[in-house]
Amino acid sequence: MRVTPNLNRGFVGRSLDEFKKQAAFALSGEAVKRATKPYILHTFHEPSSIAACKVMSDKDIGGFSASHLDYIPPVTTASSPSQNPHGHAKFHGNISIELPKDRPDVQRTGFAAWRTHDRPPTIFGKSLWNVDVYAFLALRIKSDGRKYFVNLQTESIVPTDIHQHRLYARRPGEWETVLIKWGEFVRTNHGMVVEPQREIMKQKLRTVGIGLIDRVPGPFELCVERIWATNEMGVEDIREDERGEEGMLKDSHGRRIKWGDKGEK
Repeated sequence: MRVTPNLNRGFVGRSLDEFKKQAAFALSGEAVKRATKPYILHTFHEPSSIAACKVMSDKDIGGFSASHLDYIPPVTTASSPSQNPHGHAKFHGNISIELPKDRPDVQRTGFAAWRTHDRPPTIFGKSLWNVDVYAFLALRIKSDGRKYFVNLQTESIVPTDIHQHRLYARRPGEWETVLIKWGEFVRTNHGMVVEPQREIMKQKLRTVGIGLIDRVPGPFELCVERIWATNEMGVEDIREDERGEEGMLKDSHGRRIKWGDKGEK
């Protein structure tokens, strides 16, 4: 007699992990007080972390930009700010604004992006991040200085809504930590700012990712080690740039969005 294999082991295992996480969260009191521990959303410390992400570019609609997300192993003897003792991902490629000749419906190219996949469901339903008790989204990055955006998807009524914020790097070529206030993300849909703006659904965060939409032809490279939610700023943490620089996005009146002109919410 052969024992039937348990086909739902992954589903059950994820459900148990989710139950343990929620139970620990409730017992610790984090849900009713200011959270003190960082809440990891995604890390690139292992090669398998790349498979949990989706890579995109205008090549998907006939364009000629190229984008890749590669795993870079840790440097055991990191001796400079450009090196990292942990594994990380390298988002790189080349931006092209050339239009496909056989696609008259495509009027704009020149973008590349990646995001995490939707996490597999559990017995409790969809796996979503609840970051309601945290003030910042934090990213450990090494940038080439180009104009990247952080993109967030929530379990919204409108599935194509994306909340965006400029990813400011103060030390291009070096590793740094960037913090962004949740209340400063801008709700967009297909690259256009949506009015009225609504507060991001922090209890139902689906995916997180990064995109490059500056439409400047040429190579790009952005390294990412980890992404997490936090209330604390460590020794290496750097607040997001508050210069109020005008971004690529425009509101419904045609005015460019000015990052930093919205107070903390």
